[in-house]
Amino acid sequence: MAEIMEIDDDDDAPAPAPPQPKLDKGKSPLAHDVAKSAPWVEKYRPKSLADVAAHRDIVDTIDRLTNENRLPHLLLYGPPGTGKTSTILAVARKLYGSQYQNMILELNASDDRGLVSFGSRFRISRALGACRLEKFETLPVAGSKKRAKPSVKLVLLDEADAMTKDAQFALRRVIEKHTKSTRFALICNHVNKIIPALQSRCTRFRFAPLEATHIRERIQYVIKAEGMLDVDEGGLTALVRLSNGDMRKALNILQSTHMASQHITEEAVYLCTGNPMPKDIEQIAYWLLNESFTTSFRYISDIKMRKGLALIDIVREVTMFVFKIQMPSNVQVKLINDLADIEYRLCSACNDKLQLGSLISTFTNARCAIVAAAK
Repeated sequence: MAEIMEIDDDDDAPAPAPPQPKLDKGKSPLAHDVAKSAPWVEKYRPKSLADVAAHRDIVDTIDRLTNENRLPHLLLYGPPGTGKTSTILAVARKLYGSQYQNMILELNASDDRGLVSFGSRFRISRALGACRLEKFETLPVAGSKKRAKPSVKLVLLDEADAMTKDAQFALRRVIEKHTKSTRFALICNHVNKIIPALQSRCTRFRFAPLEATHIRERIQYVIKAEGMLDVDEGGLTALVRLSNGDMRKALNILQSTHMASQHITEEAVYLCTGNPMPKDIEQIAYWLLNESFTTSFRYISDIKMRKGLALIDIVREVTMFVFKIQMPSNVQVKLINDLADIEYRLCSACNDKLQLGSLISTFTNARCAIVAAAK
């Protein structure tokens, strides 16, 4: 693991700082409106490592490496909304303080100007050099006229799994070339899309989906900070359930529901997101398990039209409901396998009515199998 090294910057004279515009300090009505309408995902993003909601083992490890001046190249991977970007930004704020914006370079591989468009090592090096990775301006020391040598710079490569293989191969040499002056932090959702050569150059940390307790605590903090008084327990439980371990999704749903309704109830949350309510899924499951094919088709089509439900959401929720039903194991395995096929076909933009017929047929066959097994 490479130690952090200082960089001499005696060759280049510091460029004059551009004039800074006068800050409004939030006193104008426009500034107040902008602050009020800011996305809560950014407004309540953790500013320090202590504020990160979960993954204390990972956060404590990175914090210790930072304190010991031994920060390596990092590869943070896991599902969206689990704190990968927030963690590395908190590390950057801890390292650089007020010079945070000047000492990091954020690149997004999904951007046309990102690394995905760089097909050779030369073009990547030129892009990084243009951002003055090797020769940054040194920072003044408080109470002294001399300039201090800065610590290493930090490059954030977000959505690195969207990079082409050629760009990833070219990035290997760039990382080695700039190791003395720069640390790279690769952030991605799917680590299997990162080539082994890049993985071996980084210390890997997996960010798992957040636990329900951590999401609930953070949501309660935001509710208190925003002064939201009418949030019942059912609405809070629905927010945690629909988030599926994604903090970003939970905050977006909370803000959207708050903008649509002053009362954050379970029904308001499900109505805002368009997801079927648990009682609707129970009703649909009852029809599938007890009514005839024609009756089930008519009832489910009616509730889809009346409540604006998507068939793929119904299939996913009914699948979770099947796990709770007591039935023979071989029937349950066949039923879940057929439901997975229906979901796959719906993701391929197949006809909804045909797939609804397939869903009802699958449950009809399962009912026949259950009756046969009982005899």
